[in-house]
Amino acid sequence: MSSQSYVKKNLSLAWPLALNGLLMQSMLMIDTLLVSPLGEIPLAAMGISTAIVAAILGIQMALANGTQLVLSRAVGAGNQASLSKGLWSGMFINGSVALLFWVLLTFFDLPLIAALTDNISLHQEISDYLNISKYIILFTAITQVMIALFNGLGKTKIPFKGYLIELPINALFSYVLIHGYSFSEGMTLIGLGVQGAAIGSIIAITVRMIYLGLYVYIDPDLMLTTPRRDISMLRNIRSHFIEIFPIAANVTILLIGATIYQLLYSQLDINAYVAITLVMPWIRAGTQFIAAWSHSSAITISQAIGSKKMDDLTKNVDTSIDIAVIISAICAVLFAIMSLFMADIYPELDDTTYQALAVIAPLYIFLPIVRGYNTVHGNILRAVGKTTAVFKINFTGQWIISIPLCAFIVLGLDASIFWAFAIQPFEEVVKAIPFRQLARKSLKEFDLEKAQKLMYD
Repeated sequence: MSSQSYVKKNLSLAWPLALNGLLMQSMLMIDTLLVSPLGEIPLAAMGISTAIVAAILGIQMALANGTQLVLSRAVGAGNQASLSKGLWSGMFINGSVALLFWVLLTFFDLPLIAALTDNISLHQEISDYLNISKYIILFTAITQVMIALFNGLGKTKIPFKGYLIELPINALFSYVLIHGYSFSEGMTLIGLGVQGAAIGSIIAITVRMIYLGLYVYIDPDLMLTTPRRDISMLRNIRSHFIEIFPIAANVTILLIGATIYQLLYSQLDINAYVAITLVMPWIRAGTQFIAAWSHSSAITISQAIGSKKMDDLTKNVDTSIDIAVIISAICAVLFAIMSLFMADIYPELDDTTYQALAVIAPLYIFLPIVRGYNTVHGNILRAVGKTTAVFKINFTGQWIISIPLCAFIVLGLDASIFWAFAIQPFEEVVKAIPFRQLARKSLKEFDLEKAQKLMYD
């Protein structure tokens, strides 16, 4: 595959993936926005509840991303039997994890809520939301694996259309169920508050699941068979789990690490903490485009490994890294422009908060460049089977070096917001060198024998 064809194929995969990521973030934001008129208590309860659900969904997505690599290799090999086994293994693993979280939220929700907040007035509201929204986790286990299937096939537009269908349905039903609606004098639907938001989300995700299921059924490129209950299927599930578990563990430690960063930043003065809180959603949104390109590169490389057409593997990896750096640089430029208009985006803040935003501007402008570089390396390394090595680099960079250093700076030195926030780009710089070295070494050693070991059948 020529470099031009490789880039064109990746871009066609990447833009729906990027928009998928933005739409996924917007789903939880819609519920929060619709609940906000109810006051501070329901809004705070929604914030805590969606943080719990979002963390679980992040782990499910990580598992599905691992399954996506397995399915991409089967697609590249043109092996429908391997594709079927990979799909059912992914369903079993993601479904089992979802069931585990469902059980935990069913029997241990009250201790969890009490650990998260000591505000008694919030407990019932959070419990009401989680008692319904925990079923979202079960539906998501199915939809995420189906999305991985279509992404592995290179049909990323199908999941994107699914989110486009889900979004307005979620907004409409959530609004009506949260606030109520009078259809006529004798027919009025009473608003359910935060429970209405959860029910609206379940209705929307159910519609999306049906839509994806129909596409699986009618897709001419899919000839799926029912899973066989034999030792070969058990071996497939075991091998599948061994490959994708480090990806889920990686996401989990990064999520927990991000939470610890926020807790440490909360020890700064209020204006500094508010400044960091304001820029973090923009950072997450901006890096969606870098992540999408990285995922599309991993899909294309996995397909090439499955087809055993790896003559251009190193050249295509270099192209992926170059494009990722370009996208990251564009993101940095956009962040630089945004920094000039912070007072217009967030009017009526204290002057001290604006000063804090200006102080950290160089840091959040630089952050996407080095983070994008690491993201593309991480996904490419996973595609060639180095999922455990990627986990070790992320764990060492964040938990062994950066978080302890941040704690020392904030709690020990009582340093300014600049040095506290500087730890995040510093973490990415620390990880960049081992990522680069491991990628060069892995690509140099990768051959048909190693490619064959990645195929479970």
